[in-house]
Amino acid sequence: MLIAESQSMLFEASLPLQSGATLRGYSLSYETYGTLNADKSNAVLICHALNASHHVAGVYADQPKNLGWWDNMIGPGKSLDTDRFFVIGVNNLGSCFGSTGPMHTNPDTGRVYGADFPVVTVEDWVNAQARLLDALGIQQLAAVMGGSLGGMQALSWTLQYPERVKHAVVVASAPNLNAENIAFNEVARRAIVTDPDFNDGHFYSKGVVPKRGLRIARMIGHITYLSDDVMNEKFGRELREAVTHNPTGYKYSTQEVEFQIESYLRYQGDKFSEYFDANTYLLITRALDYFDPARAFGGDLSKALARANCKFLLISFSTDWRFSPARSREMVKALLDNRRDVSYAEIDAPHGHDAFLLDDARYMNVVRSYFDNMAKTLNVGGAA
Repeated sequence: MLIAESQSMLFEASLPLQSGATLRGYSLSYETYGTLNADKSNAVLICHALNASHHVAGVYADQPKNLGWWDNMIGPGKSLDTDRFFVIGVNNLGSCFGSTGPMHTNPDTGRVYGADFPVVTVEDWVNAQARLLDALGIQQLAAVMGGSLGGMQALSWTLQYPERVKHAVVVASAPNLNAENIAFNEVARRAIVTDPDFNDGHFYSKGVVPKRGLRIARMIGHITYLSDDVMNEKFGRELREAVTHNPTGYKYSTQEVEFQIESYLRYQGDKFSEYFDANTYLLITRALDYFDPARAFGGDLSKALARANCKFLLISFSTDWRFSPARSREMVKALLDNRRDVSYAEIDAPHGHDAFLLDDARYMNVVRSYFDNMAKTLNVGGAA
């Protein structure tokens, strides 16, 4: 089993943000796997999704059950083989998993940021990641890779730093959110900010956590990550505890948990509310809403992606209705309009959006084949 070690790097220089604000004295948490070769040509950056972190693969020596969120994809002999590639996972600014975020102290005031943490965007995250790579002495990436929100970051890398990326692997993602997705995010945010314990985002000093809002936000999000087929197969209309004195088995209560799907969603919400930060949830979902590289080009995605000059692999999943295959095909068309080198795989999988995190032989083999070919082209058959 791959043993991971969390690291942190402090940056004293201010980071200008798209909002016009600046962030000073911030830290980025990150992990690396494998060995950087002599000419530093085998580095792969992994960008994480909403509720993930820099802990991409392996386990910690003192936490053998804390498995990296993409461990099925990344490691020795896996689709992204750390015997050949040097993989870097970075925790985004504003997160609650180590990098500077709302739970940390603002060096300008000496108080916890809370709701005063500046709004960050996908582009801001990419700029911060580029500074980390500079500090690690990596001028060009063999690849940048991410799923969902991580895929948006990977795409943005190809536009903000086209000369620094040779390949981009964009999985279950989109060039922007549609109105329905923004609506889901807004309902989740309203659940949090209307929780009486939210206290305008300054709940830390009150010694409370807006758990009710976080639970509802997670329940809403989780519904969108699963397909209808998966929910019906796993839960259907099964009751949690059927009543025997009537033929329906129902309790006829508006308050009690009756169906298995209700119990499952409440479990997911309870678990999430114990470890995730409410202000972080607001920040990250808003970053999702704002991402739209075509906006500066009158909505013309082909013009927006003209700046990219690397090779691409895009992957989508048939039952993913939150980031549907049609959104990936939009990106494929825009890249082909610019005569870019694009590979595209549309996997027929039943798992919905969550498929990008799960084991599917076809999916894993597509990624393995792509990185195998990349390794041959870059001559990184083994680490130096």
